[in-house]
Amino acid sequence: MPMVHDAAQRGFTAQAQQYARSRPEYPKALEPWLAQELGIAPSMRVLDVGAGTGKFTRLLSSIGADVTALEPVAKMREELSLALPKVPVMDGTAEQLPLGDATVNVVTCAQAFHWFATTAALAQFHRVLVPGGRLGLVWNVRDESVDWVAHITRIITPYEGNAPRFHTGRWREAFDGRYFADERVATFEHHHTGSPDDVILGRFLSVSFIAALPQAEQDAVAAQLRDLIATHPALKGKDQVSFPYQTQAYAWSRS
Repeated sequence: MPMVHDAAQRGFTAQAQQYARSRPEYPKALEPWLAQELGIAPSMRVLDVGAGTGKFTRLLSSIGADVTALEPVAKMREELSLALPKVPVMDGTAEQLPLGDATVNVVTCAQAFHWFATTAALAQFHRVLVPGGRLGLVWNVRDESVDWVAHITRIITPYEGNAPRFHTGRWREAFDGRYFADERVATFEHHHTGSPDDVILGRFLSVSFIAALPQAEQDAVAAQLRDLIATHPALKGKDQVSFPYQTQAYAWSRS
C-alpha cells in the first residue's frame, strides 16, 4: 500500500483529538453546491477520501448521502468513528481504493487532496466512479488579507519542510485531462468562531508539520501564537474570536 507522508502520519496521529476539537467545520452554503455541482441527493453513494476526523463526512451525512469514509491514519479513524458511529470508515489510501469498479456516484476530498495529488489517485477515483460521476475537492483557506491571519502564516511557514500544501498549487499538476474534465470553482466566505485557544492555538498546533515537530519546537510555535493572541489589538483580551476563511470548492466530471 502507498506510504502516507511522514508529516501526516506522525502529526495527525499525535494531534487527532486536537484536530477534531479545533479545526473549522464547513459552511452551510456548501449544501446547495453539493447538490447542484456534485449532484448529491439523499441515498446517493459518496466516498469521502482522506476523511480525517469526519469534519466533511458529517456534512455529507447531514444531507442524506450514503457516505463511506476512507482514512489511512488510525487515530483519525478512531475520532471519526466516535463522532459518526453510523458511517462506515475504511483504512486505505487514494492510490489503492478498496472498492470495486463503478461503485460510487461521487468522490470527495476535503482539506486532503494535496497529500495525494497524483495521477494514480485520479485514476483510482475514475475507476470507482460510475459513468457520469463527479469529483469534489474542498479546502478551508485562511483569509490572509486580515493582518493577524497573515502573521500566523509567517509563524508556521518556516516549519513546512516538504509537506504538501494547498497554497503551492502543485496539486493541480495531476489534472491532465485523462480522467476528469469540466472544472467548476466556487468560493464561500466562512468564519470559525470560538475561543482563541481553540480557533488559533489548537487549530495551528494540529497542523500536520507542526504536530510532527520535536516538543521544544512545538512549544516555540505555541509561544509565538500566544504572544500574537495577547498583543494584537483585534485579539487581545477577547474571549471569542472569529477566524476568517474562504472555502474553495472545485468540481469535475468523470471523463
